[in-house]
Amino acid sequence: MPSSVMPTPRRGDGPQSPAAVSAVGLRKAYGDKTVLDGIDLHIPAGSVFALLGPNGAGKTTVVKILSTLITADGGQAQVAGHDIATSPDGVRAAIGVTGQFSAVDGLITGEENMLLMADLHHLPRREGRRIAAELLERFDLAEAAKRPAATYSGGMKRRLDIAMTLVGDPRIIFLDEPTTGLDPRSRHTMWQIIRDLVAGGVTVFLTTQYLEEADQLADRIAVLNNGRIAAQGSAEELKRLIPGGHVRLRFTDPSAYRSAAAALREVQRDDEALALHIPSGGSQRELRALLDWLDSAGVEADELTVHTPDLDDVFFALTGPAAAPHQPKEDAR
Repeated sequence: MPSSVMPTPRRGDGPQSPAAVSAVGLRKAYGDKTVLDGIDLHIPAGSVFALLGPNGAGKTTVVKILSTLITADGGQAQVAGHDIATSPDGVRAAIGVTGQFSAVDGLITGEENMLLMADLHHLPRREGRRIAAELLERFDLAEAAKRPAATYSGGMKRRLDIAMTLVGDPRIIFLDEPTTGLDPRSRHTMWQIIRDLVAGGVTVFLTTQYLEEADQLADRIAVLNNGRIAAQGSAEELKRLIPGGHVRLRFTDPSAYRSAAAALREVQRDDEALALHIPSGGSQRELRALLDWLDSAGVEADELTVHTPDLDDVFFALTGPAAAPHQPKEDAR
């Protein structure tokens, strides 16, 4: 299996596109435990990048380094055009960070949390109140603004957390597992918020344990395992790394089933269901060739379905025990 996949060129992606985040050879160790062992990233502005990996893979460590909360032991990185080592203040002025655990103060109201953030950004009082009111309305929190944040649901606290992050108008936002613990409805609400942010030109760096989340949101995905990037690319590119895709042909006519089974090569038979499984990557070219063959042979299948590996398959293949057995284990940070 390839150790990485290069992305297919897309509009707005490539050497000429501005990088919101770039990193080369990032390394971090705690004692004799290597957490990051040479991480390379290129994240175009105005996109969603998802970093996947098992617990303890180093996802939060990457976020902490890029947001200047901790320093790397080696490598270089630029965020919003600022070097994380030589211009940390420039990085901090351009980003917002929402961690795994809410920064909301439950003892004060939602509005007071927002105004506190405005004060931390040294906004004039009138402007701070205006921005706080606009963001509370935008995140559907206006009616709850005067209530203590401790009374908010998990989804409301997460929305308030992101609203607080936006007070400083960051162009790059790091969201470290933003939907952990949320119910499905709140999670979908959060997804829409992220889509709206990106539509407004914000770059989102997302870490998540939910593979569907990455599939739904991310323009590019990287899988982190044992301190290294095991693979990166679009969701579809990653899925094509994993074998197991096939086309399923189902028949109601036993004679047509037998004829197709005899004529097709490398086919897996299911005599009980009168179905054939044909290995396929699911590309348009492969499907067209199969359909052309069926037409020329006069074989008519009653049902044709395409099955491709999903991100679950990719995740398990790239992060399982056999994925990188010689890499050092790393700290669960």
